[in-house]
Amino acid sequence: MNLTVKTYPNNTVPKLTYDVLIENQEDGGVIATVLGLPDFKGSGVTKKEALEKLIQLLQDRKPEIVTLEIEPPQTEHPWMKFAGMHKDNPLFTEVMEYIEADRSQIDLENETR
Repeated sequence: MNLTVKTYPNNTVPKLTYDVLIENQEDGGVIATVLGLPDFKGSGVTKKEALEKLIQLLQDRKPEIVTLEIEPPQTEHPWMKFAGMHKDNPLFTEVMEYIEADRSQIDLENETR
């Protein structure tokens, strides 16, 4: 399997985007959680404060975007194991001549129709 890792130079780093769940708490506080990353939560008295804490948490972790390109493994065509299996058969030439003669006869019949 071939694996290629693409990275971006520091001056062209794409922006990271996250979907965030905002939950108002019974005590009046707010919790912001990154969807798919439940360990990333910011809490505060307001939505803005919760999001600012969440942003700080994410920036402290220094996330990076990496693109992986993975080539699928090369597999042999299922019929290839049969290719050439009769090449050493002494009757191979005779069989091929029979097939060719039969095919010629069929082609001739189709032309006269």
